Amino acid sequence: MPKVKQNLSNRLQTYVNLYGPKIFSIDKSVLFCKICEVKVNSDKKFNVSQHIKSDKHIKGLARYENQINRQQQQLLTVTSNISKKSSFNKDLCEAFISANIPLNKLENPKFKTFLEVYTKNDIPSESTLRKGYVDDIYNETMDKIRKIISDKKIWVSIDETTDVQGRYIANVIVGTLEENNAGNMFLLNSEELEKANHSTISKLFDRSMSILWPAGIQHDNVLLFLSDAAPYMVKSGEVLKSLYSKMIHVTCVVHGLHRVAEEVRNQFHIVDKVISSVKKIFRKAPSRLLVFKSEAPNLPLPPEPIITRWGSWINAAIYYCENFGIIHRVIFMLDRNDAVSIKDAQDNIIKPGLENNLTYIKSNFAKLTLAIEQLQRQHMPLSDSLKIVQDIQKSFETLSGPNGKSVQNKFNQVQEKNRGLLALVKISQVLTGEETFQNLDGLPEDLNCNDLTFFKYAPVTSVDVERSFSTYKTLLSNNRRSFKFENIRKHLIIQCNS
Repeated sequence: MPKVKQNLSNRLQTYVNLYGPKIFSIDKSVLFCKICEVKVNSDKKFNVSQHIKSDKHIKGLARYENQINRQQQQLLTVTSNISKKSSFNKDLCEAFISANIPLNKLENPKFKTFLEVYTKNDIPSESTLRKGYVDDIYNETMDKIRKIISDKKIWVSIDETTDVQGRYIANVIVGTLEENNAGNMFLLNSEELEKANHSTISKLFDRSMSILWPAGIQHDNVLLFLSDAAPYMVKSGEVLKSLYSKMIHVTCVVHGLHRVAEEVRNQFHIVDKVISSVKKIFRKAPSRLLVFKSEAPNLPLPPEPIITRWGSWINAAIYYCENFGIIHRVIFMLDRNDAVSIKDAQDNIIKPGLENNLTYIKSNFAKLTLAIEQLQRQHMPLSDSLKIVQDIQKSFETLSGPNGKSVQNKFNQVQEKNRGLLALVKISQVLTGEETFQNLDGLPEDLNCNDLTFFKYAPVTSVDVERSFSTYKTLLSNNRRSFKFENIRKHLIIQCNS
């Protein structure tokens, strides 16, 4: 039988089905190429095939596919942007930062699967949160601080440290001064300084107040500035008083008591040598630790005081006073030829007067470390803080002997230099009614009677800045040294204010 000729419409539809509706379309009796935007001769299949293989069509098809890919990528980007602004992603990112969990933990397949299974949410990548979300949380944190502080009276505390990478890092803490209760406290700013001097600290103070009050610094609302007693901090306080005319500058009371504790150490050289040498004996020495534990199984190892850790040396001396017999026995169970530290400890622990010195230290200076610990508490009334200092002063007045007098003189020198603390004593006496006719000389001239009511819960230490440095050091762990400081600053402020 002769072959039946296919009608035109069916033949054109065959080409559309073969190459796809994205390539060809039919307009009545015409086959139209969408890629090349031309009519194609459809009389013979050979003609259509030749068009498909032409350079023009191949290049046009490549352009079309690239365009489709770009559109799909844009769609994915839009979807990603919508996703990363979701409340779940916000809460997830904030929780990780607040708990100091690196965001790259989300890249762990097992952990990511666990979160997806039990939260029933898609878990975003680390880069999605870092690039599009950390800034939002930081800005929300700063807005929260500004809203709470608003136009309230405040205190400001600044301290500086050197981190493991040799950078000078300064943190700024602010807190509200309330009339009837302890106020709120926030880490407001953290900056890397070129160097630490009165000029850089003064500029940092002013920049931080601009961050707090971007519409204009409320100079009269800054009533108290707390810092350590470093000369450049004292000079900075004097400079800032010209701008903040109601501000009182107080150097940290705990820092001052620690300087007194250092004087105690300086007065008892033999005790210091024993503590130092025994500390070295048991450091990274498993065999000696075994001897100690077998002889004194229920006794903690000898403490390792750190000079910069407040009161730790006096606590170590108290340990030796309470456990002198056991420590003496263990030291002489060790071979003196095994290490220089053993020889030094054995030579010094038998020197006359050592036990008497330990007794004297515990009897007269244990209260000093207790005071340091008590003053580190937060939200204490000003009167309670000052009473702790006054009790130490009274106890030191009873000290006798050359060592005791030297410590007493050191305490008096530290107190006399802290003129801001003397001003707080006068204010506290007015607030408690101890002195109805108290002479208020020495207070800022612009400070009025209503301003004094806001000092009822004023802090006298800068320990809150020290706590923020502890958080900073934990944040900058060994495997996070590539962290840019600007990102560290945001993470630190979010974490400390969460």
